[in-house]
Amino acid sequence: MQQEHNMITFRKGNLKFTFRVAAVIIRNGHVLLQHAEQQGHWFLTGGRAELRESTAETITREMREELGIEVRVERLLWVVENFFELAEILHHELGLYFLVSIPGDAYLNNPGQSFIKTDADAGAELVFQWHPLDKLAAAPLYPSFLQEALKSLPEGTEHIVHIDG
Repeated sequence: MQQEHNMITFRKGNLKFTFRVAAVIIRNGHVLLQHAEQQGHWFLTGGRAELRESTAETITREMREELGIEVRVERLLWVVENFFELAEILHHELGLYFLVSIPGDAYLNNPGQSFIKTDADAGAELVFQWHPLDKLAAAPLYPSFLQEALKSLPEGTEHIVHIDG
């Protein structure tokens, strides 16, 4: 397991920059989302990129660490400059969002089931759950542009500047 100091993130006062890579995993009209038990919102699976690691390597490492599965990175959907506030910290997040496929026989292919894993780094329980694409408006999903964007994936890569506030 990589050490925390290799993550591409830094903080200056109440400002925090993070380089995040996320997996868009869609199956049978559902998208796989996660949340940490202490947070009341959902987000795409993924994590912070590490120094000297390609974004595809970040996705495969994160999926291996968090879900114990091997994935295939298909293509880059969005480059997102995401600005938000969380716990009185102003976040500037650069996110690369990839379409990712999982093996057909993966244990988490049951859309009616939630999966709970423990994040060793944060010491928190992570809940993974399939959400119907047509009901995302009801889910507290961040960044919030995903509530609509996940319903119709772009043909090419899109650049998005997003402010949740």
